[in-house]
Amino acid sequence: MNGTTQQATTSTEKIDVKGAHLVERVKELVHEGNVRRIVLEDSDGKTVMEVPVTVGVVGFLLAPTVAAIGALAALAADYSIEVERETPTRQTPA
Repeated sequence: MNGTTQQATTSTEKIDVKGAHLVERVKELVHEGNVRRIVLEDSDGKTVMEVPVTVGVVGFLLAPTVAAIGALAALAADYSIEVERETPTRQTPA
C-alpha cells in the first residue's frame, strides 16, 4: 500500500422539478454514481420518500422504487429532490 487514505465528504443539493420530470431526473441522479441518498419532498417541504442509493438499491430495488416515484409524480405537480453526494477530498498520509 502507498500509506495514504482518501477522505470523502458529503454535500447536499436541492433540485426543484415538476411531476412530469420527476422519474427522469431521479434516474439521471442514480446513474451519476456519486449520489448516496435521494430525498423527495412535496411542495410543502414534507419528506415524501427517502431512498438510499447504494449498489444494492440500484441493482435490486430500482424498478419498484422508480414505480413508486412515478405514482408520486402523478399525484402532485411540484417536488424538490434533495441529493446527498459523496465528494472525494484530498489524500492524507495514513
